[in-house]
Amino acid sequence: MNDEFDITDIQGNILRGYRMGQVRHLVLEVTDRRKARAFLAAALSGDSDTAPQITRESSEKWSEKPDLCFNIGITHAGLRALGVPAADLQSFPTEFREGMTKRAQKLKDFGDSAPIKWAPPFDTPDRVHLVASTYANDTAHLDRVQAQVGQAFGVLAARDGRNLAEDKVFFGYRDSISQPRFEHVLNPLRDDDREPENPLGTILLGHHTRYEGIRYRVPSPAKLGRNGAFNAFRVLKQDVVAFEDYLTRAATYLMGHPRVDDLLPQGAEKTVFGGLDRHAALREVVAAQMCGRWRNGTPYETSPYSTDPETPAPGHLTNFDYTERSLCPAGAHTRRANPRNGPIVQRMAHYSRRIVRRGMSYGPDFDPANPENDKDAERGLLGNFLCANLGAQFEAVMCDWINLGLQDPDITGANDPILGANVPETSWFDLALKDGGTIRLRGFPRFITTRGGAYTFLPSMTALDHLSKLQS
Repeated sequence: MNDEFDITDIQGNILRGYRMGQVRHLVLEVTDRRKARAFLAAALSGDSDTAPQITRESSEKWSEKPDLCFNIGITHAGLRALGVPAADLQSFPTEFREGMTKRAQKLKDFGDSAPIKWAPPFDTPDRVHLVASTYANDTAHLDRVQAQVGQAFGVLAARDGRNLAEDKVFFGYRDSISQPRFEHVLNPLRDDDREPENPLGTILLGHHTRYEGIRYRVPSPAKLGRNGAFNAFRVLKQDVVAFEDYLTRAATYLMGHPRVDDLLPQGAEKTVFGGLDRHAALREVVAAQMCGRWRNGTPYETSPYSTDPETPAPGHLTNFDYTERSLCPAGAHTRRANPRNGPIVQRMAHYSRRIVRRGMSYGPDFDPANPENDKDAERGLLGNFLCANLGAQFEAVMCDWINLGLQDPDITGANDPILGANVPETSWFDLALKDGGTIRLRGFPRFITTRGGAYTFLPSMTALDHLSKLQS
């Protein structure tokens, strides 16, 4: 254990995720500075009757799981509203000070994703001061916390999310498989995971990063900045109808393509989800190559013709790398976001841009048998993307890798087929063939639209205590 590192000073859900079925994100405004500070003090007091207690990390697993977990993220406007001095506010990184709205072009939030079209209250970012998140397994706990929080803050909005069956998202993919591992953090659930351990500075301020001799700048004073993390909170609408429709159109096109057998050998459809007809199997191949995983989570890299390897090795969902002869396309979503040790132009960046993803789905269930019945229903993901530096990690991934494809000349100029800012007139994606050739798909729309969001800072327990005692 690092002598400089006290794991109990860290808010929960950063280094290790929760395993609860529901979440409610409360978007808050500081309307009375003294009440807001008093709430922070009460949330650290150990008395849950006065306020929900902020959940902290633990050096061990919980002996008994709590009824709920509660955490707080604060925007730059929120720190100002709480009374943080101007000089300290200025010490935070530029992208956090400017906020997600002003960074929209960097994130490719334009068109239907533009901030001017975001849902309230994200269309008035100066009023978004905190995002308080409650995780539980029943709505009663979420309601109780909201009532307590509402006595100290103005509640601008409440966004509820839930885990879908089999840990999937609405597009049908199993999610949250590959997350960064961290030094000094025990996680028995990942004993079979051979992904490299990341320095604490990948996610926490004040600690070593993967770059030798470099740490990200800690805002002042040190007790406010150290052991904190940044978060990009995003409300992401997923157009499931358009996605499933495109898979059908792509499979129909591939059925008549002269090289379709090099994409899916004849008879291989029998090993795709227990055996499908050829058209249905090609739909799944397109979905798998666009993502980098089959929809059950099996990596396409290790199992390009079967969704269920006969003898999967321990940790087979995460223990693999990309090579120059990979059958997983360089433009696949998971490979763009995490190139592992595969060949990329920016070789020093392989693991330096790792971010932690925490998210739950929102909106009604999708019925694939009757897609037209709820074509206009909004559903998607309430996502948290955590890192130590928004510019060098989150924004770099979103801009350079997800949307510009700068990590590989073969995909430069093409956006991520699932998350990217695509339009039918210019979108393209190259399916990989076993001999190194490709089949190019075109004409798909933007499947994920930003509906709101905010950059927040997740203070340490020490920092929250500091904020509760401000006097100005």
